[in-house]
Amino acid sequence: MTEQERTPDGRYVVVDGRRWRASDPNIPERLQAELVKELMTARRLVKTRGDDVRFRVQDAKVALGERGEEWWEPTDQGRRTRLESVIRALLRHRDGSTICPSDAARAVGGEDWRDLMDAAREVAGELAEQGQVRITQKGEDVDIHARGPIRLGAGPDLRT
Repeated sequence: MTEQERTPDGRYVVVDGRRWRASDPNIPERLQAELVKELMTARRLVKTRGDDVRFRVQDAKVALGERGEEWWEPTDQGRRTRLESVIRALLRHRDGSTICPSDAARAVGGEDWRDLMDAAREVAGELAEQGQVRITQKGEDVDIHARGPIRLGAGPDLRT
């Protein structure tokens, strides 16, 4: 596969003369691959199931930085929105496996991911209150304020 043409600032790819926002280059390769796979799955689902699953495309594109707030000028609210999308997209992609809040922080924060860990846990807590996420520790459901490492799993209200 050939490298796509980019604008000089690297923020956009050019396809048939049209500019499209590029994915955030600071997403670690492994997480970027998972998010791209989720995007491709979501696009296939839209073809077979229609618009009722288009939210999956939106989550994957926001997680990748291709929609929503520009990744090169993030705000606190924009990071939180991206953290939500990353958590949902990774949980759908991993289909039954859990994720670590640090996965979301790494995807959104790049090398400065540790600065986003408190926000990632807060966002996970909000998603848990909505029933989209389960928070576990050693396989048992816990509150977001649990000390130590936690895992995030799909909650009963996570749309798939």
